[in-house]
Amino acid sequence: MSSLLEIRDALRDFYSRHEIYLLPFLKFCLAFLTLFVINMNLGMASRVGNMVLVLLVSLMCACLPVNLLVVIAMIFTIIHFYEISLECAIAGGAVFLLMFLLYYRFSPKDALVVLLMPLFFGIKIPYVVPIVVGLLCPVTGAVSVACGVISYYVIIYMRDNRAIIGSVEADNIVARFRYIIDGLMGNKGVLVVLVAFCAATLMVWVLRRLSINYAWTIAIFAGGVLMVAILMMGGLSYDTGLSMTAIIVGSLISLLLAKVVQFFAFNVDYSRTEQVQFEDDEYYYYVKAIPKNTVSKSKRAVKKITSVI
Repeated sequence: MSSLLEIRDALRDFYSRHEIYLLPFLKFCLAFLTLFVINMNLGMASRVGNMVLVLLVSLMCACLPVNLLVVIAMIFTIIHFYEISLECAIAGGAVFLLMFLLYYRFSPKDALVVLLMPLFFGIKIPYVVPIVVGLLCPVTGAVSVACGVISYYVIIYMRDNRAIIGSVEADNIVARFRYIIDGLMGNKGVLVVLVAFCAATLMVWVLRRLSINYAWTIAIFAGGVLMVAILMMGGLSYDTGLSMTAIIVGSLISLLLAKVVQFFAFNVDYSRTEQVQFEDDEYYYYVKAIPKNTVSKSKRAVKKITSVI
């Protein structure tokens, strides 16, 4: 354990010393991956699919707030939708605008969640995002989780149905809008995933705030079990597009990743828990103090030895 703690502290020290360089680099990587995944999944607009343009925009995003990266990702997506039809661009833009206003109202500091959710869907372990959000973010982080889920499924729906949408007569605008809106609103699988992820986020947030031993570990596993149960029950009733095997394997991997996050963010020694009581003129205070797991850094003293002649 001490060696792991030393590695953790070394990584923290390295980031704190080089944050001025690492933060823009990480923003660049996030922007590049986000735009690359959008182009790979949609890939209908050659004007924004150029790799040089993606690199230039990603470099620009390295110097911008993450919230602006969300806006740029939305613009790229809407341009791809426009290649399918004007109605797709309008419908998708309206959904994105509504989500952006909702997310910006309740959880403007959790833009990273909105971007990471589609990326983790792409690598088949989206289940880690709601658990980690419940551990690290306020309760409003559930809004960002919901926006990320909806963004992913809107992109997938437009990608999978572009041939059908494009085959509808161009002059029948009402029919195109009706098909798009009915498809987006009538997908019960999206609702199941949305409920499962938001419920898991709230469950983890509630449990990790309790004043009990191993609260974070209990929260991680309780949230994971609740999420799997809702997904499985919903999968038996509706077509969620997720296999039971993928749900179980992905959830197990997500639990392990969440434990890694806990190790870096909340690593304490419950064996040395202390109960402290004190008072002032108006209140009695009962405090539970749990020390963090740390390693003492060895101090090297250099002595200069001089010979006396």
